[in-house]
Amino acid sequence: MKTTALHAMKLALEAAWEYQLLTFPNPAVGAVCISRDGTILSYGAHKIAGGPHAEVYALRDAYTILSTDNTIAECDDSHVIHDYLRTHHNGIFKTISMAVTLEPCSHRGKTPSCALLIRDLGVKELFISCEDPNPEAANGGKILEDAGIKCTFGVMKSEGNALLEPFIQWQNNPFVFFKWAQRLDGTIDKGTISSESSRAHMHTLRDRCDLIVIGGNTVRTDRPTLDARLVEGKAPDILIYSHNDDFDRLIPLFSVPNRNVFVESSLEKINGYRLVMIEGGAGMMEAASKVANWYLSYIAPKIGGGSQTLGIIQEDFEVMNAKITDNIILWMKKK
Repeated sequence: MKTTALHAMKLALEAAWEYQLLTFPNPAVGAVCISRDGTILSYGAHKIAGGPHAEVYALRDAYTILSTDNTIAECDDSHVIHDYLRTHHNGIFKTISMAVTLEPCSHRGKTPSCALLIRDLGVKELFISCEDPNPEAANGGKILEDAGIKCTFGVMKSEGNALLEPFIQWQNNPFVFFKWAQRLDGTIDKGTISSESSRAHMHTLRDRCDLIVIGGNTVRTDRPTLDARLVEGKAPDILIYSHNDDFDRLIPLFSVPNRNVFVESSLEKINGYRLVMIEGGAGMMEAASKVANWYLSYIAPKIGGGSQTLGIIQEDFEVMNAKITDNIILWMKKK
């Protein structure tokens, strides 16, 4: 395997992780375009269901660089990009290779087929991490190979499969992740912990979720709203995990329009949803240990200000992805 292909796939995977779960109900996907001499030309990621796929963004940006035509440089309309590239490519992709974390889709859904676009642009070669597990969208590789485009599958396959885990899970069962924020000293209480960008990311996740689960003590103490106001998103349904329904109904989460709020002493309600975020402290983490698929932690570069930690919990985690900005964002699962 060429070093360039592996490097490009790493970049494609990182691009996809930026939008993990944010593409629900679609999978997170990344793509990179590589020039004849091995230069990374562009990269793209699928950002939101119904929007352009990763390959389309990567091809759009590669076209802009190679042609110096800026007409579609800022375009986010899949149909416009597909049509423009087909009409104006002028053969500039014939020496271009691509690294894609998921086999390009073969079907036309909310957006046109990526496999057909790549075929029509005459891309030279594809490096693909995983085959598409969705029967409706699968076999894009065959379309490309039948057109004489070389496709190499299995590049960083284990990493590609890890990226796809939520998408595969929520096809038939809820995908559940436990989220918490902490300071460097491990404290999780008292005041705002995460940075504004991390809170915006978390609110975007809330906007995509069907259900938020939270412990009764947290509701009583913090009196939260649990909406997605930082991104002007929707407020998902709420399950308050509590043995006592003694809540002040003036707590803001109860008055958000168009949401259901359940107070129950079990987590069975989760089974009626597809993408579920659980928030809380040590008690809620322990209660969720049998249902949580992944864990998401925002670690703020702060010390002091709180007293509670997750100290009673003992778990070893595998870090699936780490991002360092003004906070550290860790996607993890149990070892």
